[in-house]
Amino acid sequence: MANQMPNIPSLAKMARALHTRTLLVLCLVSLTLHMTAGVGFREWCIADEQTPEEELLRALDWACGKGGADCTKIQKDQPCYYPNSIKDHASYAFNNYYQKFKNKGATCYFNSAAIITDLDPSHNSCKFETAP
Repeated sequence: MANQMPNIPSLAKMARALHTRTLLVLCLVSLTLHMTAGVGFREWCIADEQTPEEELLRALDWACGKGGADCTKIQKDQPCYYPNSIKDHASYAFNNYYQKFKNKGATCYFNSAAIITDLDPSHNSCKFETAP
């Protein structure tokens, strides 16, 4: 039996079909990325669990005082009062400060008392805000 030569028109059709499918997949990926771009990457600044309470308290006092964080939601009878712990209140205050001022150069440092997370720390009626 003689070797058969591949049908050139068939190969050209296959190449065009593959090219069309590739372009279609790329368009779908691009569209998906474009649709989710509005959400973007979100991050929160929270208290580092390894930080001693005395350091967290100093950083919390600074954030709610000189730092300019809005700490009204961690006051008694407010949505973020519970759990009533230094760590939880510090997390709320650190995040509020960070979101409010990060576009002006603020960091999530607080003398090494805070860390960045991509897991939303909101709970029950206490919502931790994010800013673009």
